[in-house]
Amino acid sequence: MAKRELKRNKKQGRDEQQEFVQQIIEVRRVTRVMAGGKRMQFRACVVLGDKAGRVGYGVGKGLDVTSAVQKATTKAKAQMIRVPLVGNTIPHEVRMKFKAARVLLKPAPSGTGVKAGGAVRFVLDLAGIQDITAKILGGNNKVNNVKVAWEALRSLKSPEKGKKGQGRESGTAKEKKEKSEKGKGKSQEKKKK
Repeated sequence: MAKRELKRNKKQGRDEQQEFVQQIIEVRRVTRVMAGGKRMQFRACVVLGDKAGRVGYGVGKGLDVTSAVQKATTKAKAQMIRVPLVGNTIPHEVRMKFKAARVLLKPAPSGTGVKAGGAVRFVLDLAGIQDITAKILGGNNKVNNVKVAWEALRSLKSPEKGKKGQGRESGTAKEKKEKSEKGKGKSQEKKKK
């Protein structure tokens, strides 16, 4: 009975893994100098996405490549964000900076495709954005480019949220005039004191 439950849980874990597409951006060998010599580890940068508006990234270190990738995948799942989409593109233009890396993301008309380079392209593809123009304006570090692209997508405002703050203020002209007169009266009282 217990074995069946374990098998079922393993199958569910595989299904859970299948819902996200994984892309390894970079695997590097890194060293740390200790008193007795150098200690080697591997650093992996992984981007996860469902190609339907959800994307996340993670950076993990381990003694071997598989453990580094596994740690990075776990962190990427924890940092999942939902990207607001308008059709197949983003709602508005965004510029973002992280350390030396800078990126510009612009919405594009339908049929344009993903015009982006380097690591930013993988982030946009896995987020499910089909029509976008992106430009890396500074920095050639893949990890920082992934981070800045993720931050740019996170900073996007959905069209519904953007419209709430726009437009005219509520209230009639008479109410606004009364508010302004109250404010003037208080400031004149302060001046008299």
